[in-house]
Amino acid sequence: MSTKESQDGDTSKMLEILCKMEEAAEDILSDKQQLIDLDRKRQKTREAVRVVSKDKENNKQWVCFGNMFIKFPTSNTKAMLDKDYDKIDQEMNGIRHQLKNKVNKLRDLEMKDDLKGFNLNPLSKEELKTVEGFC
Repeated sequence: MSTKESQDGDTSKMLEILCKMEEAAEDILSDKQQLIDLDRKRQKTREAVRVVSKDKENNKQWVCFGNMFIKFPTSNTKAMLDKDYDKIDQEMNGIRHQLKNKVNKLRDLEMKDDLKGFNLNPLSKEELKTVEGFC
């Protein structure tokens, strides 16, 4: 095999690796943007729950479904908003979990070590109580 053929092979391998790295980075960036969008939606839902909870005068609230407004009982409206909030929270946690794997995959492609401390989880309430008991 000639030197030119080996250089072409090396160049094509390098381009393939760079393309994979670019795809992985784009995937990470799109997930981060999705997290930002979901966080905005979650905050709007939290604000709506607070407004509905504060309104003691009306026992029915206007709710938008698609392009229609329907008057719903306040308790049902609050329950729907709470359910939406929990669903958004679960979706965000799923994306965060996947994001860790995607970042590690990108670092593997870059031939770097995994990030240290990236897989840490907060203490649970029980663990926190145990730690506070020792202080």
